[in-house]
Amino acid sequence: MPKLIRAPMLALLLLAVGQAAFADTTRWSADQAHTWYAQHRWLIGANYIPADAINQLEMWQADTFNPTLIDKELGWAAGIGMNTMRVYLHDQLWVQDAEGFKKRIDAFLTIAAKHGIKPMLVFFDSCWDPNPKLGPQRPPIPGVHNSGWVQSPGRAGLANAANYPTYRKYVQDVMRHFAGDERILSWDLWNEPDNGLGGGDTPESREKIRLVTELLPQVFAWAREADVSQPITSGVWIRDDWATKENLTPVERMQLEQSDVITFHVYDWPEVLERKIKQLQTYGRPLICTEYLARGAGSVFETSLPIARKYNVGMINWGLVDGKTQTRYPWDSWQKPYTQSQPVVWHHDVFHTDGRPYRQAEVDLIREMSAAAQAE
Repeated sequence: MPKLIRAPMLALLLLAVGQAAFADTTRWSADQAHTWYAQHRWLIGANYIPADAINQLEMWQADTFNPTLIDKELGWAAGIGMNTMRVYLHDQLWVQDAEGFKKRIDAFLTIAAKHGIKPMLVFFDSCWDPNPKLGPQRPPIPGVHNSGWVQSPGRAGLANAANYPTYRKYVQDVMRHFAGDERILSWDLWNEPDNGLGGGDTPESREKIRLVTELLPQVFAWAREADVSQPITSGVWIRDDWATKENLTPVERMQLEQSDVITFHVYDWPEVLERKIKQLQTYGRPLICTEYLARGAGSVFETSLPIARKYNVGMINWGLVDGKTQTRYPWDSWQKPYTQSQPVVWHHDVFHTDGRPYRQAEVDLIREMSAAAQAE
């Protein structure tokens, strides 16, 4: 991500609100979580969006949903040993056409299962454009990383508590519809909920994080009420020290104390990945890194995957196929668009749009390590 924003520690009242929200809900025990994790061979995959979609809306809307392309691209993923994908949903899609949206999710799950892939589905996301709109999506900005990705809920939806009952219905309807579906790996309730993305510690970013801090405990409670068979999670993503619990923000504490399995993001050097894995091991739960791979920032397959295998950590990199999201460009492309030249190395992504690997050595490593894990 580009420059990141953190709000100051919020009032103790917010902690009390968050704790009260869980009075009648039950988190999986650590034993349950480890039993579930042991049923899956080493999890390895990518954050997935088809190459012809600029964002979640374009992926899922009826006019642009493309099962043929999804089938082809997931086939490439399965061919190198990937067995999971992290896939984003959007609240406006459900509001627009709940039944049609669920049918398209079911179609996607059928394609994924055909390739031996169990997706992790994401409900909400605090990153990028705060003003999502249904219908035709704008074209990519030339040379710019992820120029069309949209938040869920958007700024207006988050700011108006009158929308929250609708968000509850969205989460619970989708979860209950697929409550016992073995094709789904898990539910990721909110991606980087406390990501302000404002360029500084602004009043707008602080207000956004205040609202998210109040809403996230409710989202966990809604998910618990849905009573599904799959684990729920929300991943921590920026702090240098996740083990010092008294220094955690309310959002981080909620994520780490209420997730059935611990998920996290590390776009950094291998020594940082290993240090953060050791920090999160103190929580005594299975670990899945749901975002990594930023080649120019030191996060690469060759050094990250051996560390993950050493500690039995699942790994889901950002990006499968280079496409309209343009995440081959680095984050600094928002300040310096790559319109005159290409980056020295791709930032994210594994395949060209024709299925050729960006680097053959990378896909060979993924295939080899996945096969070795399956044989154990």
